[in-house]
Amino acid sequence: MSSPTPTNPKPTASAPSATADTPKLSNFLRQIIESDLANGTYAQRKWAGSPGDAAHHAAGQPDPAKIRTRFPPEPNGYLHVGHAKSICVNFGLARDYGGVCHLRFDDTNPEKEDIEYVNSIVDAIKWLGFEWNGTKDAAPYQASDYFDFMYRAAEYLIESGHAYVDEQTPEQMRVNRGDFGKPGTDSPYRNHTSAENLSRFRQMRDGLYPDGAMVLRAKIDMASPNINMRDPAIYRIRRATHHNTGDTWCIYPMYTYAHPIEDALEQITHSICTLEFEDQRPFYDWLMNRLCEGGLLAHPAPHQYEFSRLNLTYVITSKRKLAQLVYDKRVSGWDDPRMPTIVGLRRRGYTPESLHLMHERTGTSKAGGWTDYSVLEGCLRDDLETKAYRGFAVLNPVKLIMTNWDDVFAPGHLESCTQPALPHAAEGVEVPTRHFTIGKEVWIEREDFEEMPPKGYKRLFPGNKVRLKGGYVIECTGCIKDINGTITDVLANVVPDTKSGTPGSDLVKVKAAITWVGVANGVNAEVRMYDRLFLDAHPDAGGKDFIESLNPNSLKVVTAIVEPSLANALPDQKFQFERHGYFVADRVDHVQGTKPVFNLAVGLKDSWGK
Repeated sequence: MSSPTPTNPKPTASAPSATADTPKLSNFLRQIIESDLANGTYAQRKWAGSPGDAAHHAAGQPDPAKIRTRFPPEPNGYLHVGHAKSICVNFGLARDYGGVCHLRFDDTNPEKEDIEYVNSIVDAIKWLGFEWNGTKDAAPYQASDYFDFMYRAAEYLIESGHAYVDEQTPEQMRVNRGDFGKPGTDSPYRNHTSAENLSRFRQMRDGLYPDGAMVLRAKIDMASPNINMRDPAIYRIRRATHHNTGDTWCIYPMYTYAHPIEDALEQITHSICTLEFEDQRPFYDWLMNRLCEGGLLAHPAPHQYEFSRLNLTYVITSKRKLAQLVYDKRVSGWDDPRMPTIVGLRRRGYTPESLHLMHERTGTSKAGGWTDYSVLEGCLRDDLETKAYRGFAVLNPVKLIMTNWDDVFAPGHLESCTQPALPHAAEGVEVPTRHFTIGKEVWIEREDFEEMPPKGYKRLFPGNKVRLKGGYVIECTGCIKDINGTITDVLANVVPDTKSGTPGSDLVKVKAAITWVGVANGVNAEVRMYDRLFLDAHPDAGGKDFIESLNPNSLKVVTAIVEPSLANALPDQKFQFERHGYFVADRVDHVQGTKPVFNLAVGLKDSWGK
């Protein structure tokens, strides 16, 4: 048996991550791999260039990959931040130990899977910087390509007395399974002959029975303390059109049966998954032992290892609950920047490097626990600090008029100003310069003026001086209000010879510098101020209705005024709006030079709940 997309992989698992060149902290998975490499546990394996059974790989060459890991998502939804952790674990280990990581779609459930999800998963993994299956642009593997072998393996289990067809109702099977304090009861069909079971199973395959009429079960031990070993179902009847195999099959393998076989056919060495699969490991090993005994699969068989999943506060990762948010239109879609999906994080402004950093900082262990959402936000700040160009944006504008401007300069004069675009650039990176102009009228933040300032207030109030950052020192003289008492204009005098960067500019001392945008060339922009989607750190814990924890202020849209350079931003380009935070030009709605739309990625500091 072979895959329709054969490959001849080189031992390079993926593109380097942002942290590939930095020392890796040891963890139990690294220690297991290093021990296996030192002991030559998998050194004699062969690889025939594509997945296959024992005979297929026996005809191959020594495997050039020192280890093989896999990331096997079911294509029934969009990947989320927890999946990003698993991707970094599996692809990162293969990269670091001269191996190959496989991308495989576990498409054994035809009713919930869709090509839309397949494409989104491929795009997410590429965005995170990884390649799969050993060669650039290799096609992913698909569990459904192995259906023929899975069926053949099921017939072998029946013939060798390790599986039987059970015609009990689902309720009867549930009752007879027992519980943690009570052993199970053997099915009345358990002792049918292999010939009877094989005939029944082939009738299932040929569509002679309705959905749910019977299942194929492994024959193990109905008294096992591990309930998962009490004759688990391995095939069920399910009439549904599969996105890859169409209507070829009306029986489909159960996931717990399929994924060990998939690992073995692909010669996976270290099958790494999260802790909820720990109780399934005994069945994984049982199945591998039976099929290796029969010569269907190659020795040595894969081994499963479990690590603790990423549990992030203020987030839900249930696909069903995320889908509810989408279909009930409580968010704008799977890529809504408030969603924990990878497409949502990307649209919010998160970078691949920030998610790699999150993986490094949270570590890999068997210990549970929760990671505060602020850790993820901190990773993004740290990544963007030396990458995001700076810019001025006024989010709640009020006009400032320098009433003596025309006396100091010629009427209508616009003065050129500069500021560093990347003041904290990485070593060796040339620091670019921003160019903009200042004139008689500028926009400032409304909060930067107080007619009656509170104690300690250092910005604009009558008689006080501040610096317009990158421009001049000004002295406030008052304000103008409308008939409702709302301030419409702030008035000030420009102090001559105080332009930033010119001789003597620092002779006039001020206690504050404020950001601004010139009225003459400022650009209106839609700015989406995103916050956490939930107010509760554990919105669905203990059976709580997560909808009741939704943050009603998780999105506020404002019309801001930004400096001209920001209007020419490219979609997905990141910036630091000075004093406000990090923003990204929206991947969907931002139109360069026409309709600037920016999303708040993260504030400059953690202010949640403060």
